[in-house]
Amino acid sequence: MGWLQRMFGLEKSESAQVNPTSNADVNTQTIEPERIGLNGEYDQSGLAKRVALAFDQHPDLDDIDTLWVAQTGGTVVLKGKVPNQDILKKMVTVAHNVNGATDVDTTQVNTN
Repeated sequence: MGWLQRMFGLEKSESAQVNPTSNADVNTQTIEPERIGLNGEYDQSGLAKRVALAFDQHPDLDDIDTLWVAQTGGTVVLKGKVPNQDILKKMVTVAHNVNGATDVDTTQVNTN
């Protein structure tokens, strides 16, 4: 099971992207970067879902069932436990590279 499946109950689709472009009609609305979903649609949890997808796509980040991804605006919030500090650093780097992520909060993460 991957990050996206475990946290959001979603299967990774062929069209899902970590950094999609918004498919909002630019004449009527804009979508804030942290609210863009996996396929460019509006999604309240879009950033968290795209970070989970980015973790799924990273070859060194297996699903860690003791860690959760959330968001508060443009801040990615990681909660739970990770095996070591090196993995946490990789996760922070990957999360920072997702469009819309302005910060990564790891204050609720413990390392074993």
